[in-house]
Amino acid sequence: MKRIDRARELAKGGLYQPDTEHDACGVAFVASIRGERSHSIVEKGLHALERLAHRGAVGSDPLTGDGAGILL
Repeated sequence: MKRIDRARELAKGGLYQPDTEHDACGVAFVASIRGERSHSIVEKGLHALERLAHRGAVGSDPLTGDGAGILL
């Protein structure tokens, strides 16, 4: 499935709002739309978090970050 087709599919479900899309700092959202809990969801969230680079997280002071984290 092409990315645009996937976006249109999500728009039908109400989760994707193309009119509010804009550039921003990195954000990741991982969830089961069925409300299921799984270790896989947490793993995917951690995988995304590891890849979020932000000026605070990669700034001049290696001992402090920007507060990036994961909410369970």
